[in-house]
Amino acid sequence: MSAPLVVSIPHRLGREEATRRLKAGLTRATSSVPVLKVDEERWEQDRMIFRIRALGQAASGHLDVADDHVRLEVTLPWLLQRFAQAAQVAIRKRGDLLLTKKS
Repeated sequence: MSAPLVVSIPHRLGREEATRRLKAGLTRATSSVPVLKVDEERWEQDRMIFRIRALGQAASGHLDVADDHVRLEVTLPWLLQRFAQAAQVAIRKRGDLLLTKKS
């Protein structure tokens, strides 16, 4: 089993506002990536547990919202590991947009 892909995104919103923005923005973000399908998205307080599918491969992970950062951890199957670096950059950019733009 491979090491998980971890992305940490700092923010200055506080836990409650960051969670609100993420809940509202994740559906829009995934709809703009046609190869990505969300199989499960479940919130348990400040943690989102998810399963996604891309290029016919399933991946699972979780996202934790803290007062000053968001930490995403996802375990990718071997085929998707080839795209891990690009995915990390894309996740960080999307996260920055959700957590820094004014509402």
